[in-house]
Amino acid sequence: MPEETLLLQGIVSGILMGGIYILISVGLTMIYGVMDLVNFAHGSFLMLGMYSAFWLSFLWGISPYLSLIFVPILFFLIGWVIQKALVQRVVEGGYMLSQFIITFGLWLLIENTAVIFWHHDPRSVFQGAPLTFDIGGIFVTLPMVLAFCITLVLSVFFHLFMTRSWTGLALSATAQNRDSAEIVGMNVRDMFALAMAIGIAMVSVAGVLLATFFPITPYVGLYFLVIAFVVAVLGGLGNYAGAMFGGLIIGFIEGFFGVVLGPQFKQIAYLFVFMAILAVRPQGLMGRREIRGG
Repeated sequence: MPEETLLLQGIVSGILMGGIYILISVGLTMIYGVMDLVNFAHGSFLMLGMYSAFWLSFLWGISPYLSLIFVPILFFLIGWVIQKALVQRVVEGGYMLSQFIITFGLWLLIENTAVIFWHHDPRSVFQGAPLTFDIGGIFVTLPMVLAFCITLVLSVFFHLFMTRSWTGLALSATAQNRDSAEIVGMNVRDMFALAMAIGIAMVSVAGVLLATFFPITPYVGLYFLVIAFVVAVLGGLGNYAGAMFGGLIIGFIEGFFGVVLGPQFKQIAYLFVFMAILAVRPQGLMGRREIRGG
């Protein structure tokens, strides 16, 4: 394969992967933007989403794409319950260390429980090589293309939800200033629960889509959690458009430098670019300093 084609192949694959990064990071930045909470368990819910797709397929023959109807609803309810029963009092206490420990402990609990029940063996939803298309010398796999297209549709829907619906505007108002939102009659506690529920539902969708072409293990969440943090901070924590933009940037950098320098250097490349951008613009590419109440 010519070098130019190989480079283009890497970029296309990286951008397609960037679609998954968008879904993961938007969920993470949703939780932080509304609650000021860094959810270290975010990657664990991604992993659970992947296992949900696997077991639904393995036990009952349900396609991962069909499971996209059920899995997000289940994880939405899980997120709501976790926020109401576990996280709410910690957030109201205002102690940053407690907030760190509660989500960090949740991450360890979920991951180690997964190891006990499902062990370390990698699993796969689809057996054999995925269906691949040759487009002008560039090879793309059907699962990655479908994942990217579904991500675009969900991103548009999410943007419309946040900018056109009363609930989305209420979430944005809570993110900007909790006290003012409460003064005008919004239930801030419910907004917190809704943010957690939506964030976890979105990362579960990313997990289902990822399971169609990526090996499933109990530890897979940590790898994508690091990327999600990079994407979210790069775009500007709390900025949804920034998370979408950042996901494509990181995907592009991974694809480009994975070919130019080798796959083993792609993480170093995007972390270097990440730190260089933050050195110039600490609030991220699309972030801004905000005054929050509460």
